[in-house]
Amino acid sequence: MGGAIARLESRGSWIRRRGPAEVQKQNLATSRSRPSRAAMAPHLARAPRPTPASSSAAAAATSVAAELLASASRLPARRFLQLHAHLLRTGLLALSPGTAGSAFLSLAAASLPSPRALAVLHHHLTPASLPDTFRCNAILGALSDPHDALRFLRRMRALGRRGNAFSLAILLKPCRTLAHARQLHANVVAEGHLRDALLATSLMRCYATCGEGEAARNLFYEMPVRDTIAWNVLISCYMRNRRTKDALKLFQEMRGRENEAEPDDVTCILLLQACTSLGALDFGEQVWEYAKEHGYAGELKVRNSLIAMYSRCGCVEKAYQVFCDTPRKSVVTWSALISGLAANGFGKDAISAFEEMIRSDVAPDAQTFTGVLSACSHSGLVDEGFRFLDMMRYDYRLMPNVCHYGCIVDLMGRAGLLEEAYELVTKEMRVPPDATIWRTLLGACRVHGKVDLGERVISHLIELKAQQAGDYVLLLNTYAAVGDWMKVAEVRKLMKEKGIQTTPGCTTVELNGEVHEFVADDDAHPRKVEIYEKLNEINMHLRIAGYVPNVSSELHDLDSEGKGSALAYHSEKLAIAFALLVTPQHRPIRLAKNLRVCVDCHNFTKVFSGIYSRLVIVRDRTRFHHFQGGQCSCNDYW
Repeated sequence: MGGAIARLESRGSWIRRRGPAEVQKQNLATSRSRPSRAAMAPHLARAPRPTPASSSAAAAATSVAAELLASASRLPARRFLQLHAHLLRTGLLALSPGTAGSAFLSLAAASLPSPRALAVLHHHLTPASLPDTFRCNAILGALSDPHDALRFLRRMRALGRRGNAFSLAILLKPCRTLAHARQLHANVVAEGHLRDALLATSLMRCYATCGEGEAARNLFYEMPVRDTIAWNVLISCYMRNRRTKDALKLFQEMRGRENEAEPDDVTCILLLQACTSLGALDFGEQVWEYAKEHGYAGELKVRNSLIAMYSRCGCVEKAYQVFCDTPRKSVVTWSALISGLAANGFGKDAISAFEEMIRSDVAPDAQTFTGVLSACSHSGLVDEGFRFLDMMRYDYRLMPNVCHYGCIVDLMGRAGLLEEAYELVTKEMRVPPDATIWRTLLGACRVHGKVDLGERVISHLIELKAQQAGDYVLLLNTYAAVGDWMKVAEVRKLMKEKGIQTTPGCTTVELNGEVHEFVADDDAHPRKVEIYEKLNEINMHLRIAGYVPNVSSELHDLDSEGKGSALAYHSEKLAIAFALLVTPQHRPIRLAKNLRVCVDCHNFTKVFSGIYSRLVIVRDRTRFHHFQGGQCSCNDYW
């Protein structure tokens, strides 16, 4: 039972002593066993050098080598190098460059790091040892560096092996650079592979990864055949590049008569996620109706996405109804409900759902604890928050990450424990703080007017090289809250010197599946005259009721009258005026904003909800605000 390894290592002396008949007999006796990869390396170092032998004996030796190489799919790098050295010493690769050589090249690509593998491949690759297309594709897939894979493709083509469409598809999977994508795109077009849907969609994904959404779109419309997968890739590409409204438009285009591809369950999931991002409730319900009509309503991932969509649109009741109607609830289902309740300010309900989840024998994961800690944060439940953090660490052996600590910092900030939160971040956290945690603490400094601590927090953001325009705005608001306008001017000057520009505030309203966008002092909407007239009317009624603009929210160097005038036409107020024009009295007004709601707009919406008896649901960058009867669900902390 010496096996193939023993035969290979002693072949040099064994060939001399025996003839062809004995070689064949010995091969037959040992063909029942295969070599152990673990046992291979210790014998290779002791292998003797070959001596001249008969052609039959040499053929038998190369057959053994080929069998051995073909039997091993991957070796540790050190053992492969030992095998390589042995094959060079014994000359077995030279005896059979075709069979053994191609198997050796495949093993090299699978066993060595990409740069070293490429060096071995280039050294041994000859027209005689060039593997077939199948093995060449396997080698391309084994090379982890896309640039090395591209070099191997050029080398094999120079030697006469063109490859096929699958060869290019393999190279597209690890594509990370735009230059790489364009080079492969040129190959696809030149070789006539554009009709290959798999290859074309892989190229679209590559463009999307590189942030070239327009190139992906152009390629999509160049494809002669567009299947459902191609449509889904384009939708996900739009979402990746923040073209969410364009992603929604594809749903209607996809269902047009001229298109043979029908949306599937993946399409529904992607579109529901897009609706979640935009707060497009009406459109999301259209997608859900389609899912029910086409048999996708029972898919758990579709239902989970629907729960998240309803929650992120402020429809907690509908989210809960879908949850209750879901027969088999996964941890994702529970987490979606808990996170939705938390984001909408229903902290105690979220905790109750978490406790019910535990009773149902569904183990929470890290995302579940993010949801329940967020519930404690949004509802100011300090003791419960620390209890759940301990439960996470000690009962479920889960290590808290920066998201969990961020919830705790936000919770402590709400309770006014800012110095304690700073100590937690700088001394007690077991993971390095990221920019989000520092921004959470900076927001708490703004609420409580802690100028000194706010300056320290900004210094940490600068150390991380993660400061953004929004961070300076928070610091500006902190100075403005305590009336330090000199500091406001200094920060504004610093921002100007560094070329830091703030992100324009944008508020969206959905009407009949169409999303309307507003910015401050907007004059682009076709109904702008009606909107401004309605907003002036609203302002008049609110001032009679006692509303006074909070001029500290306006950070430009203006007098009080100028500040009040500048605040009058913020994007949220324009959106509210438009919604009042187009939505019936019984229907909630739903807004989504890309930034944190400013103090003046928050006060404005509270008074508006009481005077006009309307429920206004606003989703800003951090949470939901449910305005009703002159009150807000956030209790004026956000």
